Parts: sequence; structure tokens; C-alpha cells
Amino acid sequence: MDFRSDTVTQPTQAMRDAIANAPVGDDVYGDDPTVNELEAWAATTHGFEAALFTSSGTQANLLGLMSHCGRGDEYLCGQQAHNFRYEAGGAAVLGSIQPQPIMNEPDGTLCFKKLEAAIKPDDFHCAQTKLLSLENTINGKVLPLEYLAQARQFVDKHGLKLHLDGARVYNAAVALGVDIKEIAQHFDTMTVCLSKGLGAPIGSLLLGDTVTINRARRIRKMLGGGMRQVGLLAAAGKLALTEQVAQLSVDHANAQILAQGLAKLNGFHVKPELVQTNIVFAKLDDAVDIDAICADLEKEGILVTPSNPIRFVTHKDVSAEDIALLLERLANKLND
Repeated sequence: MDFRSDTVTQPTQAMRDAIANAPVGDDVYGDDPTVNELEAWAATTHGFEAALFTSSGTQANLLGLMSHCGRGDEYLCGQQAHNFRYEAGGAAVLGSIQPQPIMNEPDGTLCFKKLEAAIKPDDFHCAQTKLLSLENTINGKVLPLEYLAQARQFVDKHGLKLHLDGARVYNAAVALGVDIKEIAQHFDTMTVCLSKGLGAPIGSLLLGDTVTINRARRIRKMLGGGMRQVGLLAAAGKLALTEQVAQLSVDHANAQILAQGLAKLNGFHVKPELVQTNIVFAKLDDAVDIDAICADLEKEGILVTPSNPIRFVTHKDVSAEDIALLLERLANKLND
């Protein structure tokens, strides 16, 4: 069992069958019918004009940033934002785009007063601020719908575009109990990762208006992201969005079970009431040798990344029974 991330999910048998039987063509020529169908369906489903299938969430985010910002431009984001901290500096290295990170508030939001103060003046000494990038969920926290509406008002007031890193946006929609369009409606572009909790083996989507997506398609080719008979993967991606969304509520319930169990362990400090989706963080006492514990767990086939705070992620391939076994093993090792 693997608690490191929801990126470790295995494709379902239905996905494997779809991959084997998908009609394909050359997507660079625009001839892959399965990709074309996924992109058209996804655009409609999320309330956008167009969509682009990409190899990864990192690539989809980079295409979004580069489609809105030119060389020497700037985008605002959170200090905890994935496209700032964990995407190898791609916006700066490949897009020559300057990130301006703002400290995230405890609930994952960004303070609009701090954002406003960070917008550069119309002065040739400064980079031009073009974009605000949000992330939902962020560290498992859901951005409230009211906050998203306020973000839309903020960017409209300041002449900015609004991008969403929606790697786990379906977790947010399920947690809020709303259709995905209720979130998507506020953004100029958004990404959706198909290969995290939704279970597809590869792929993400970038959604936006037709002009922006056409620009992103050109940049994707420049970055080496043009793919050929990629309908094999798009077929699995369609099933991720049509058959796996309901599973996320189970993952959220399992995360609560895990959080409540961890809170009872000696040396583990968790607030279950703050766990909103499928990610659980636990602060550890210094006396807890988490490196040794995780090494022992790995010998038993249980994978957890050692850190403090330590992160556990639930997903479709982790059951309530698996969680009970993890908690039992942790309790035994803490009491040794």
C-alpha cells in the first residue's frame, strides 16, 4: 500500500481496455479522434471554449503561464504554489516569466491586499504583472467559492488574467458538493490532472478560450509536447473524468479515518477537523524517528515519505482496511 501520493494510482481495468481499443490518429496533425473527442467534451463539461491534452500537469501549467505572459512579464502566486515550488522553475527558465510569490494564508488563500501591493507599477524599471495563479486544492485545502468570485473581481479590477492549477480541482468540487463549472467559471484558464486521484496513467488538460488554447498548442509543440497516437492515453483520461470522480468522496472519508487514527498516536499531532479532502498532515514530536519507522514500513510493503510534518495521501488504491493496518503498524513501532 502506498500513502506517498495519489499519483501512484493504478489504471482501472476499464482504462486498460479503453487503451487497447481506442481509435487513434496523429494528434500533431489533429487527426486523433479520441483526443479530439476528449478535448471537445472536456471543454463543454468545464464551461470553456477549448481544451488541450498534455503529457503532465507541469506541462499544462507551464503552457497556461506562457500563454498569458511573455518574456519579462510577471505572475502572482502563492509561496506554496506547485508551479512556483515544485515545477523546476519552468516558468522562469523556459518562459522567462518572473514569479512573484505571496505568503499563503492558513486556509490556502492569498490576501488580496498583499496581492495588490505586489502588482508592479507601469514603470519600465519593473516587470509587467499579467496574471494571478491560484491552486485548488492546495495542500488538501479547498478554496471557498466566495473567495474565487472575489479573485475574479480582483483580476478584473487590475487588468490581470486568472489561472487555476486544478491538479486536484475535482477533489475540491466533490468536497464542496458542486458541479465543476461552479469552480471553473471564474478562471481564464485552468488545468485538470487526470493521473492523480482520478486514476489515469498519464495526462492533464489545459482549458481556456480558443485563442489561448491555440497559442498553448503551438507552445506545446515547441516544448516537445506534440504527441502522435496519443488517443490511447486520452481514452483513459475520459474514463478518469466520467467514472472515477465518485471515488474521491471515498478517499476523503478515508482521509478522515486516517486523521482521527493518527491523532491518537503518541508523538503525532493532527487536527482532523482541518482535513478537507484526501491529504493528511501530521506534526511529529522530535522523539519520533520517522526515518527509521518509514524504512521499517517499507520492508512490510507500506510506503510513506518520511518528513516532519509528514504527509499521507489517500486514493482509490488505499482502502479503509489498509488504513487500519497502517495505524496498527505505526502504533506498534511507536511503542517498541
